[in-house]
Amino acid sequence: MALSVILSVLLVILISCFMVYSKWQKTGKLPPGPIHLPFVGNMLQVDINDLIKSLVKLSEKYGPIYTFYLGSRPTVVLCGYEILKEALVDNAEVFSGRGDFPAVQQYSKGNGIVYGTGERWRQLRRFAITTLKNFGMGKRSLEERVKEEAQYLIAELQKTNGKPFDPTFAFSSAGSNIICSLVFGDRFDYKDQEFLTLLHLINNSWHIMSSTWGQLLFVFPKIMRYLPGPHRQIYKNYVKLGAFVAKRLKKNKETLDTNNLRDFIDCFLVKVEQEKNNCNTHFNYETMLKTTVNVFFAGTETVGSTLRYGFRILLRHPEVETKVQEEIDQVIGRNRSPCMEDRNRMPYTDAVIYEILRFADIVPMSVPHTVTRNIKFRGYDLPEGLNVMPLICTSQYDPVKFKNPRSFDPNHFLDENGRFKKNDAFMAFSAGKRVCLGEGLAQMELFIFLTTILQNFKLKPLMNPKDIDITPESSGLGNIPRPYRLCVLPR
Repeated sequence: MALSVILSVLLVILISCFMVYSKWQKTGKLPPGPIHLPFVGNMLQVDINDLIKSLVKLSEKYGPIYTFYLGSRPTVVLCGYEILKEALVDNAEVFSGRGDFPAVQQYSKGNGIVYGTGERWRQLRRFAITTLKNFGMGKRSLEERVKEEAQYLIAELQKTNGKPFDPTFAFSSAGSNIICSLVFGDRFDYKDQEFLTLLHLINNSWHIMSSTWGQLLFVFPKIMRYLPGPHRQIYKNYVKLGAFVAKRLKKNKETLDTNNLRDFIDCFLVKVEQEKNNCNTHFNYETMLKTTVNVFFAGTETVGSTLRYGFRILLRHPEVETKVQEEIDQVIGRNRSPCMEDRNRMPYTDAVIYEILRFADIVPMSVPHTVTRNIKFRGYDLPEGLNVMPLICTSQYDPVKFKNPRSFDPNHFLDENGRFKKNDAFMAFSAGKRVCLGEGLAQMELFIFLTTILQNFKLKPLMNPKDIDITPESSGLGNIPRPYRLCVLPR
């Protein structure tokens, strides 16, 4: 009896394997990859606690392009600078679709500027770029706002009186206030409880998305959505962020003066009114709400996380801090605020910022893409709608493009004469049609915040710098810097 049961089980397994293999043969135009199983796909072949590292490891066997099944969803994985450039830049339009991202799509439902696709996304992106430029993005007027915010940040750091403190919310507040001034028309005090609550919601969601729970939700969304666990908090957090934004939309609508537009929301309200009789419009209340939440979230967490990671790196490398401060003293001095004009005369500091962005690699796999139409790519037939996972980290860490990719080394962005040099493999803000529209603003914030802090303070490590671990605490959607306490002393 026992033998017949064992034989039956083996027969079922063999039939299942044959069906999987047959299905794979029928889709043989896709790139090769590991054999997958029904329902679980290839998930038994990777470490769910470190999915990205496992995917990079698989590329060593299957090459720079291979097919990987996230549960039942076939996904083409792209690894390395050359193929990422070929897909995201050389074939930008075809690879510009937005792929599955369950952690956010439960709330966004494909709406908004980050998670939208097709004509809606194109129109929203054009509108957002034009509107944000009108409110100073890339202009001197916005630079003045960033410089002003840097002084608020300095005042906040001075309150620590040289004692250790957690920099998380100080850095997040500074970055968030810049996007708040653009989107909501004003900034928040660093001790404003409602503001701190919003920052906590964003920070908490980012951590969960990058945790094992977040990875499981990414792979098995239909099941995980109904199972208990921390991952369910992501949707709740987004609902609360949406409620705050809805309140701001209502306030703006009640006080709207079309002759004096104050912020991004005012401009969107005007656009919605202009399009109200167009039944095919993409500009409506729901799109306005989701887009505003997108911009607020993205503009807050990425800069805050990069600053937090960057200063931990500087604690580990005090020699880099010293060289940056020498350049600050030489070019800017101690008596005026840093400005963007200084950047061209500060190649080492510029290289340090780029290297922080490269090494920290805050968003290592980008947000998933899809193919917008059938394409013959590297000899394979990729059908419209196919999920594509561009592992941006494999460009940022490409050993062909960076001499010491696993080490923090500003020389990656300096030539033999000490002048700043760009590197095409740098993709911290993604590439192609989906490149982050706030890249210029983020670069401005990082330069002014970092130089202003190091102009005024010297960092004091709380342990031997060589013992400071600068690998991420967790790595999923984002590389999360390890928690630490910072100590700053007046220079």
